Amino acid sequence: MNINIEQINSELRTKTPSEIIQWAIEFAKNPVVTTNFRPYEVAILHATNTVKPDLKVIWCDTGYNTPQTYKHAEIIIKQLDLNIHLYVPKQTTAHRDVVLGIPHVDEPKHKLFTEQVKLEPFRRAMAEHQPDLWFTNLRKGQTAFRNSIDIVSQGADGIIKVSPFYYWSDEELDAYLIEHNLPNELKYFDPTKQLENRECGLHA
Repeated sequence: MNINIEQINSELRTKTPSEIIQWAIEFAKNPVVTTNFRPYEVAILHATNTVKPDLKVIWCDTGYNTPQTYKHAEIIIKQLDLNIHLYVPKQTTAHRDVVLGIPHVDEPKHKLFTEQVKLEPFRRAMAEHQPDLWFTNLRKGQTAFRNSIDIVSQGADGIIKVSPFYYWSDEELDAYLIEHNLPNELKYFDPTKQLENRECGLHA
């Protein structure tokens, strides 16, 4: 899919998330939104769901979420009536805890761990759904890589990535959640990152 990324970002810079999503939905043939139900994820799920209620929502669950995250996910899925497509690692968490555990990010086995719990399920999801456009809740200021992209970017795989809330702050998202009566949950754990400003592996 060939588009002028720079020109599109210039045009979308002053648009609202809803307007950005509307543009993307009209542009795309097979869009999806991905989620891990981390803090503030409900914003992108609500915004995309409002424009396209039947949008496919791909949830790649590492198996290491907190009890609070799982409860939060169930509340959001029900409240928004999400079209959820769940993907999990091929090995159970209990089995992996015995043979591998959760390696520190500096350990050689961390790469294998990330492949098992995050990258393989994600590739499987993308291969099955073959999206041409991918909604995410990436925001400027989260990681060095994310600072280098914009509202619209394109990966090496050709998939267009759209981040409608790219320039929004936590405070602006808090206001959005209050306005739309949406819950948030801050007790979240990503076993592949361990540090908040570390890239998760799906986007870089």
